[in-house]
Amino acid sequence: MQISSRFTIGVHILAVIDYMSSTEKVTSSVLAGSIGVNPVIVRNVMGKLKEAGIISISQGRSGITLAKDLEEVTFYDMYKAVDCVDEEGIFHFHENPNPECPIGRNIHRAMDGKLEQIQRCMEEEMKRITVADVTRDIRKELEKNE
Repeated sequence: MQISSRFTIGVHILAVIDYMSSTEKVTSSVLAGSIGVNPVIVRNVMGKLKEAGIISISQGRSGITLAKDLEEVTFYDMYKAVDCVDEEGIFHFHENPNPECPIGRNIHRAMDGKLEQIQRCMEEEMKRITVADVTRDIRKELEKNE
């Protein structure tokens, strides 16, 4: 089980925009420097965030800005926006259980519903956490270190 790093990169992008946009122009290079990844990866995630209406991208003076208040952007919104998980879900079942084995023949039916239940619970919890929760925690850490 693994959610793509695009999720954490997306949250990182929003945190940088929130923190820096009032004092400097935020660009994909600035974001890539903060995140520690190639600017192409950042631009790909930014494209998804723009499609979702979470950020605005301007080639002009303003650069990359927030299009939504971070109180309104949940972890679930980010998870859906950046395509963290394919249509199979977060759990990927091994491909070829042996149909001749009594366990192999029945493992999918025994587990699929349980795995779907776990994913639903995770997604419901993600709807309760906002990106603003993250940015508040970052600001608290920055204040402690001043």
